[in-house]
Amino acid sequence: MLVTVLGLGATACGSGEPATPATGGAEAVTITVACQPARTAPKERQAWDDDVAAFMKANPGVTVKSTDQQPCFDPKTFGPKLAGGQMETVFVVPVTNYDDVISQGQALDVTPHTNLIKNWNDLRPDARELVTRDGKVYGVPNVLYSVGLVYNRALFTQAGLDPNTPPKTWAEVREAAKKIAALGPDHVGFGEYSGGNTGGWHFTQAIYGRGGDVLTPDNTKAAFNSPEGRAVLQTLHDMRWADNSMGNKLLIGWESLMVAMGGGKVGMMLGAPDVVTDVVTKFRGKVSDYGITGFPEAKASLSGGEAYMINPKATPEQVKAGMAWIDFRFNTVGKGRFDFARGKAIGNPVGVPDNAVYGDSPTGQAIQADRVKNATLPVENYQSYVEAAASIPPKSEPVHAQEIYAILDVPMSAVLSRKDADIGQLLADAETKVNNLLAAKG
Repeated sequence: MLVTVLGLGATACGSGEPATPATGGAEAVTITVACQPARTAPKERQAWDDDVAAFMKANPGVTVKSTDQQPCFDPKTFGPKLAGGQMETVFVVPVTNYDDVISQGQALDVTPHTNLIKNWNDLRPDARELVTRDGKVYGVPNVLYSVGLVYNRALFTQAGLDPNTPPKTWAEVREAAKKIAALGPDHVGFGEYSGGNTGGWHFTQAIYGRGGDVLTPDNTKAAFNSPEGRAVLQTLHDMRWADNSMGNKLLIGWESLMVAMGGGKVGMMLGAPDVVTDVVTKFRGKVSDYGITGFPEAKASLSGGEAYMINPKATPEQVKAGMAWIDFRFNTVGKGRFDFARGKAIGNPVGVPDNAVYGDSPTGQAIQADRVKNATLPVENYQSYVEAAASIPPKSEPVHAQEIYAILDVPMSAVLSRKDADIGQLLADAETKVNNLLAAKG
């Protein structure tokens, strides 16, 4: 390496060295960048490494070092990494943590540098607003999504269900789940999380869909101890214990359900379109097996996302290089993550409508046209999701989401592990804990 990272501590676990260090007449600068694909996804990792090489060739003097921590954001390690000076120059933050990271001064004000993102003005205004505080911009929106119902079309066919008419109601979900579970051992009709903050996250998705809330409008009290909250838990309890359609393994953490879905024996789960991409590219799912449709009976849909932010300890040269990397890899039509021709060539499931961060802007239209041109999946597999998402109101995650999700993991785990779980008491206990949390946060 030409230099070590100025102003930063040691790189996080999984650091990857560039194939060829940068050379040239420009002043040497090294940046660390998050979210290199894992070694278990060799084609995607190679595409990333190719992009790093191309970026360094186009930017003489810049050396890029990658970290492949998976998932890119882990609530258990994120805080310690920040506090210990281990955060990359360019790192990813989910929308649930924007407030904390920005308010604590852990993200750089990049307002003077947004011109380095060539299509900045085409990013959806609501996505840009999410990373803006008091007129200052603290990140580049990277993902925007809403939740639907991901399902295995092959299992639907095997169970005598029509994959072209997926469930639209929870009653239909239950019936489909029972038929899929009846296919044989280890088959799970409907998969759900119960821990690692993902249980609470999916509880939030489900209660939003039923028209409920996690918090009161002023964010001062819990609101999930409600008929909608009880309906979420009762449905899961009944599917687990009366229908026997959810299997008997508790799924804790994001990866657990994705592995199960990729194994081809889980019929349905809640998720955004990127679940389809991840199941195929990271967890060996068969490309043609998966579809996504609208959220059942949705009155609203959880909408979330993420942004790339810059470490406030970065030097001016690192900031410029970091923003240039974000522009090159994540915001250029036909390049980086939007290189759909390459995605098709390496066997990725091109065609999934997995990111609406550019909306219907000229950039968004160009991205979608290129996606359709290189599609490896029939786009009709996702049309019902596209149609539903256009009419279902989006709803953002609650404040202090990760801490609230950890509390809501408990009732989710309980109803899936105990037949005699007291739903009313579980919600009351969680309500008390969330109210105490909110009071402590002020």
